[in-house]
Amino acid sequence: MLGKIFTWWNGATIGTAWQLRRKRRVGSDSLGNVYYEGGTDPNGLTRRWVIYNGANDASRVPPEWFGWLHHQVADLPDQALPPVRAWQKEAVPNLTGTGLAYRPPGALEKGGRRAAATGDYEAWTPGE
Repeated sequence: MLGKIFTWWNGATIGTAWQLRRKRRVGSDSLGNVYYEGGTDPNGLTRRWVIYNGANDASRVPPEWFGWLHHQVADLPDQALPPVRAWQKEAVPNLTGTGLAYRPPGALEKGGRRAAATGDYEAWTPGE
């Protein structure tokens, strides 16, 4: 309970949860994130929130809900968007800083060796 008062990086703080009690829960996504709306911002747009299931990382919001959060679509994703096609891949969060991050050939984590230059590259030497 004490952690909810002070920590924002792992779910909603107690203050956010308190404010959302009067807001309308509109849905959840496949990752377990929960979405709310209610009230208006200074521009007259409806305020929209996401409460993350786990770490607060914006890359963990699927594209369809990202569009809804940023008022790119007016209706909820299941009402406004066409069904998911068979060839579409599942959205993945940003993996930077994890063991699953992309590391190109030549990266230090992959041994630091890169393919030899093809001959069209001439290294610059200072003073020449």
